[in-house]
Parts: sequence; C-alpha cells; structure tokens
Amino acid sequence: MAAPHKYRSAITPGLRWLFRIVLVLVALLGANSVYLTAITALEATTERSYQNYYYQYMFLGHLVLGLLLILPFLVFGVLHMRNTWRRKNRRAVRMGYFLFAVCLLLLISGLLLTRAGPLEVRDELARQVFYWLHVISPLVAIWAYWLHRLVGPPIKWRVGAGYLGLVGTVAAVGVLLHQSDPRSWYQVGSPEGVKYFEPSLARTSNGKFISERALMNDDFCRECHADTHASWAQSAHRFSSFNNPAYLASIRETREYSAEREGSVRRARWCAGCHDPAPFFTGKFDDPNYDDVRDPTAHAGITCTACHAITHINSTRGNADYTIEEPLRYPFAYSKNPALRWINRQLVKAKPEFHKQTFLKPFHRDTDFCSVCHKVHLPEELNEYKFLRGQNHHDSFMLSGVSGGGARSFYYPPKADANCNRCHMPLAESDDFGARRNDDSGRRTVHDHLFVGGNTALPHWRGEQDAVERQQEILRDCLRIDLFGLREEGKIEGALIAPLRPVTPELKAGKSYLIETVIRTLTLGHHFTQGTADSNEVWVELTALAGDRVIGRSGAIDENGRVDPWSHFVNVFMLDREGNRIDRRNAQDIFVPLYNHQIPPGAGQSIHYRLNVPEGIQEPITIEARVRYRKFDRQYLEYIAKQTADTGLPFGLDLPITTLASDRITLPVVGGEPLAEPNAARDIPAWQRWNDYGIGLLLKGVGELRQAEQAFTEVEKLGRYDGPLNLARVLFREGRLDDAVEAAKRASEYDDPPAPPWTLSWLSGQINRQQGRLEAARENFAAVLSPPNAEMRERGFDFRGDYEVINLHGQTLFDLARRKRRPADRAERDELLRQAEAEFKKTLRLDAENATAHYGLQQVYAMLGDDEAAALHRELHGAYKPDDNARDRAVAAARARYPAANHAAEAVVIYDLDRDVPDDTTAEQGR
Repeated sequence: MAAPHKYRSAITPGLRWLFRIVLVLVALLGANSVYLTAITALEATTERSYQNYYYQYMFLGHLVLGLLLILPFLVFGVLHMRNTWRRKNRRAVRMGYFLFAVCLLLLISGLLLTRAGPLEVRDELARQVFYWLHVISPLVAIWAYWLHRLVGPPIKWRVGAGYLGLVGTVAAVGVLLHQSDPRSWYQVGSPEGVKYFEPSLARTSNGKFISERALMNDDFCRECHADTHASWAQSAHRFSSFNNPAYLASIRETREYSAEREGSVRRARWCAGCHDPAPFFTGKFDDPNYDDVRDPTAHAGITCTACHAITHINSTRGNADYTIEEPLRYPFAYSKNPALRWINRQLVKAKPEFHKQTFLKPFHRDTDFCSVCHKVHLPEELNEYKFLRGQNHHDSFMLSGVSGGGARSFYYPPKADANCNRCHMPLAESDDFGARRNDDSGRRTVHDHLFVGGNTALPHWRGEQDAVERQQEILRDCLRIDLFGLREEGKIEGALIAPLRPVTPELKAGKSYLIETVIRTLTLGHHFTQGTADSNEVWVELTALAGDRVIGRSGAIDENGRVDPWSHFVNVFMLDREGNRIDRRNAQDIFVPLYNHQIPPGAGQSIHYRLNVPEGIQEPITIEARVRYRKFDRQYLEYIAKQTADTGLPFGLDLPITTLASDRITLPVVGGEPLAEPNAARDIPAWQRWNDYGIGLLLKGVGELRQAEQAFTEVEKLGRYDGPLNLARVLFREGRLDDAVEAAKRASEYDDPPAPPWTLSWLSGQINRQQGRLEAARENFAAVLSPPNAEMRERGFDFRGDYEVINLHGQTLFDLARRKRRPADRAERDELLRQAEAEFKKTLRLDAENATAHYGLQQVYAMLGDDEAAALHRELHGAYKPDDNARDRAVAAARARYPAANHAAEAVVIYDLDRDVPDDTTAEQGR
C-alpha cells in the first residue's frame, strides 16, 4: 500500500458541494466579467459606445451572480478557515486569509458601486476608488489563490486550464452575441427620416415614428431627477404645446390655414418640430380629428425625452433641424411592477454610463443645441412666398461681444461667456442623483430646468407665483434707462444740456424741451427682446409732474388694459402682405416689419420726448421714466381668450407688469420754488453715459449722425478710446473716409485701456476697402479672423466665426481677383478666387441661408467659369435675399392704417408728452 501524500485536502467532504457552487458562480461571473471588460476596452480604444440592451442584461447578470455568490462564499470561507486555522503550513494559512480579505474587498466594492439604498455613495472620488478596487481586486485574488495553492496541495494544471478555457469560451460567446452596434449617435437621419416631418427640418433616425410611452416617460426621470423635474414642470418647455393657451390659439389658426389650402395640416408641422414633439413624432399631429384638448400628447409639451433623445444637430439653420430616435432603455424602464422598476433604477445607478450617453450627449451643453429651436425661418412651404428670417437668438448671441464671437461690438466683458446655460440654466443646489459639484462652491448642483427667459404669462395663469418671480428675476436690471439730457427748443437740433446729474438746469415756463432718454442693454447676450418680439410688450412709461399734477405723459395704460399706441415700444411691428399688423402670432402671414426697435447686446437706444413747460408754473418738475414689460399685449390676449374658450385651460386677461429699469430727476423752474433736495448722482461713468447716448443715435441711421458725432467727441474729451473709435464708425457711415482714418488712428493710440484691436482691424478694413486699398483691407480682415492670441484665449474671445467679417474678407479677395485682368495673372487670380470661395463657404457652414455668401459664390464661380455652380448660388441668393420691391406696398398700407406706428417708424421720432394729458390728470392717475 502506497504511503499517503503529505498534504491532505483542506476542503472537507462536507464543504465540497459548497465549494463547487462557489466555483460555478465564480466561473459564470468570471466569464461575464471578461465580456464586460471587453466591451469597456472596445469603447476606450474606439471612443464609440457599444453598450446596448443586451449589455444591460449581461450587467444585470453580473449583479445577480455577485449577489448569489456572497452567501455561499462567506459560509464556505468561514467554515474553511475554521477547519484550517491550526494547520502547520502557516504560509498557506496566511495566504488564505489574504485571499479571503481580497475577495471580501471585491464583494464590498461591488456592493458599494450598486448604490443600493444605504450603500449609495455619491462622491465621485470615492466611487473612482471603489471602481478601481473592484477592477484590480479580481486580478489580485487570482494571484493570491495561485500562491495559496503553491504552498498547499499540488495544483491540478489540467483542471485549471480547462476551467480557464470554459471561462474564456463563455466570455467569447457573450462578446459574439453582442449586437454589432455601435450606437449610431451623432449621425444625420436618413432621407427616409425626413419625409413625414417636412416642412419642419426635424427627422427621426430611421424615418419611423417614436412610441408614445418613450416620449412621455417623464415620471421615470423624476425618480432620480426630482429637482430637475420639478423646475421643468413649471417651465415654458413643459407648456410649449396645446397645453399653452397662447400657442394653442396660434397653432389652431395655422392648422386651419393649412387645411383650407391643401386639405391637411401639413404646413403646421413647421411649428410642431419644436412645440409639439409628442404628437408630432408619434404621428398623431397630422390626424384631422386630433383632439387638441383631451389627447394626452396634447399636454406633454417638450418632454425630457424630446430633448435628451436628440442624437444629432444637423445644422444651425434652426426650424428643429435635429435627428431624434427612440432611446434604448434599461431592461425594465416601462414596467409597472414595483420590484422590476426598483431593479431598473438600481441598474441605472450602478451602471449610469449608458444612461448618460443615451440622454446627455456633449452637444446638449453647447450653444448650437439651442439653435435648433431658437433660430427660425419661415419657409416657402408655409407662407407661399419665400424664405424669411424669424427670431434668431443663436446668431445674435454668437455674433455678440458677450459670447466673445463678434468683432464689431461696442462693449466687451472682461471674460466672454460662450454658453446660453449660465443665464438660462443657472446652477441650482440639489440632492438629485445626477447632481454634481459643478463649480468651486463645494455644493452639489444641477442646471435649473425652469429655463428662465421672461415668460411670466404661463406661470401666472397657473397661479405659480414662485415661478413668476423667478422669471422676473432675469428681467429686472437686464437693461437700464438714463434721463441723460435736455435739448432746447424741443428740437433734435436744439442745444444739448447734458449729462443731467451733475448738471441740473432750470426750466423756463412756456418753453419746450426734448428729454433725451437712453436705454442700454446690460446682462443680455442677444438682442432685446428677440423671441416673440411682435407680441412681447415692452414700452417706456415717462411722466412729467409739477407737484401732484401730470403735465406730460407717455406710455399710460387705459381702463381696458391697453398701452397708449403712441408710446415708445421696444418691439417689432410686423406686417402681413396687405399691411396688417401681425397681432395674433399668425406666423404664416408674416411678411415685413414696419419697424424693428430691438436693441443689440451691449448697445443703446435713444428716445426723444418733447416736454412743453406750462406758463406760470412754479413747482419743480419731476420726470420719471420706467421700462415696463408685459409678456403679451392686450390685443393678443383678447384673441387668445376667444380662440381657447372651449379648452378649460387656465387663462386670464390680466398679466403681471414688470418694471425692468427706472430713472428719476427733479428740475427747478426759473423763478419758481427751489428743489427740496438735490438729485442723486447717477452711478454710471460720464463717458459711458455719453457713449451710450451716441450709440443710440448711431444705430438709428442717417437721421441723427451729427448728434452722434457730438456725443462721441465728448467721450474722446473724457479720455476714452470709445470716443474716436465710435466716431470713426459715424464718419465712415457719412462717407467722410479721411476723417474716419484719423479717428481710428487716434483710437489706436490709447493704452489705458487700449481699444480692442479686433474692432479696430474690422473698422480699418471697412475704411480701406471703401478707399480702394484692398491689400490693406485684406490684411485687416485676416487679422480679425486669425487664431486668438494668449490674451484673447484668456478672455475667451475667438472671432473666427464672425461671418459678417468673413464675408467682408471674401468680398475683398474677390475684388482683388477682379483686378488681375491680364492673361499672365490668371494663376494668381484663380488662387484669389479659390480663397474667396473658401471664405464664403465658411460663412455657409455657420449660416447656411446667408444671402451675401451665396451672392459672393455666384460671382466667384461665374469668374471661374463654373456655370453650374454659379447658377446654383444665384438661385439660392434669390431665395434668401429680401424682396424689397414687394415690401413697399405693405409698408405704405401700414403707414396709412397705423398712424402711431407710422410715427414710430420715422427716421427721427419725437414723442409729445402732452398729446393726451387732460387738464385734471393727477399723479396717481398718471401712474
């Protein structure tokens, strides 16, 4: 009989069955882990996402196997150690203890990564530590087990190899069964994806509809994003569709308009890509019997999925030019079973990468993402006319000094802000699962999804006063109003007394004065107001009081809630083709503005009010000016009330009026009572008050350039580069090019602070171009469009996307090419033409409907002899350029029909303060 081996198995017969269970679970878990690791490695090396529905089931299997392993492993490990702790082979015992500790670390780190209940750990650094412990500990465990066996019974290598082969085979099968994805994110939808949705530019990735349950699964989002969901629930996005009385009134008219002309609501799809994603992408929108009051999709608004399932921004043309697809969910996302929903939630928490990649792509943080719905044009399919540009927050922002992308601004911030989110999605403290430490405050925050933007009407109708106040917060102090000066004789040519405060002139009874008032935009990165500028009601209320008696007034509201039409409005007075005002958001009829009083970012608007001082007056005269805001004007509100009376939607004719800015001054009258107290000084530097006044005059056009010249001359006297720089703009517009050169030269000599070199280069290029100095102009424009230097990078400025300057550069290159007429110059000419072509194409990548760029390419290709390309761009230029001849008739009709608006559209506008003031008007009535 052979002698027994000196090593006796440490696994007793009673534990052998438990060991085999552990071994099977470890084998399955090992194979599963190899599969998961392979997919992770594939994603890391290809920078593409391969996680899909199958992957999530495999990960669920990983969790289940891990949980099933815990109990048998612990029981086996404890009993095994109890049976062996006195063994003489202490090295094997110690290595066994170490192996057990490593395996415990593996299981504990896995449990912590599940984020289940009390085990949830949110700290990102801690989670990174647990993740790498969970990744590394299996490798350490294999090494420890090998050492443990080396000092124990002989290793059965053939059995081990078979075991590893089985694990590898199962893992390989898992990888092969993985669908050959990878996700087709960031791709423009197929041509089939467009067909149903035109004339909206939106499309699905495969041309098919998206299920209602996918688009309207907001309650699922709320489970982990409660704070985000709560703010979204009060937002204009949430009430963008048929659940918004204002929109419902307009979309009903557009649907009726479309049905009358072609027997379907096809034209109204133009609205639906942004406003009605739930009925639109489910296919319900086109149903002629669609119930816009009771159908669930009518009340969905812009859901969580509608934004976050977008997979590609096709262009920055706007009009919903995006691709959307039905997102892949985790296995039990739609289950009604509480246990399965809990499992699904734990899957998301434990493995959120797939959820993040599905619902938060990099472009969701980008300004271009906002362009898909906040840049609009009216297509010919809608208006039966031609392309017309509508609202355009995107380009207005991107070409501003605030974003650091516009080289032609009047003011620049110390540091640019190139994203819409800071103002419209500010960080808010939150305990949401998705909250992160996004700044240096140390607080966990999310981006607020109330999307504040000034829509006080929707929350007011729903009685949500907290949301009204939040909307008002972004409105207040977004601009300022300044009672800047007085002009004698009540004429624009009168002698100017300015700036008021410290100057406090005495008024003369029986005389007339112009009150020179300036509005300046402050916190906005785009034009004020943009958006629904035809129905937003922003006006200046200016009152002149002698004691408690009103002696002059503009901007009063009558007993019916209507603002005096002879007031100064900061709006767009939009017309249809017959010269009727667009007064009910009837987009299909939009044709041409009678006037556009929007204010660019960082710019001023000057307003003239004529005050006739009454004879015999003794009391000092107090002048108070306020910029007031109401979301919709009364006429539109009355239309909404009529159109939506059958809906039961919350609605009211009275809307909150917000004061955006105010100013006040009291002036004595010659021979009258002295001032009770001096006027408080304005907290605006004198040079800036002059500069803002001059900017307002300059932007009005040729009518007030002489006054603008006077203002900028005063700025120069006060030692600011803005004076000669803006004076050069005035002189250039007047055609006084030599004087403009001298002014720009003086501006370039300032060093405390220096003039913005990019603005100087742009302006110098303009002047040189007009003077025929094309090589110098070319250098000027190229300097503006050069990569940013160190200082510009520090401040966040990059003007390579300023397509107005790009077009000027292209036009200059083309003009240089035209000078090369000799046959010997052919090669140089063609090279210049190709450079011009490249510039115009840069513009079209930024603004595909840019008429100037298409005209430039038409000229370039004609000179190159490419008749086909020239014809194409000739056609596109004709499609996108304004039709000035057609406008004349509509404007003429409107001028006759709307005398107050006709007055506001004049080159020089003076508002008479005593036009409508009864003799017995009191101060209380005036307010």
